[in-house]
Amino acid sequence: MLDGDLARKLDRRLLRIEGQLRGIRKMIEEHRYCVDVLDQLAAARSGLGAVGQEILRNHISTCVTSALVGKDEKDRQEKIDELIKLFPRSCRGG
Repeated sequence: MLDGDLARKLDRRLLRIEGQLRGIRKMIEEHRYCVDVLDQLAAARSGLGAVGQEILRNHISTCVTSALVGKDEKDRQEKIDELIKLFPRSCRGG
């Protein structure tokens, strides 16, 4: 789970990305130069990637670590299986 400080930090980042997306929509409406729009899209994607990495880092250091050091073998295996499914999705490029 995300603690309050991390949730607030991520919320600020997401608000910034939301602003970037509004700016991109405006650029498209204004028929701005394609390369400029693509640059802004890359920046927004990068921001979303950073949010995802932060959530993944938190998940591994809290939920997964707890399961690995715990005594519940089923929980441990579920977290391992979850990570195996999650990594290809989180490493995918945009």
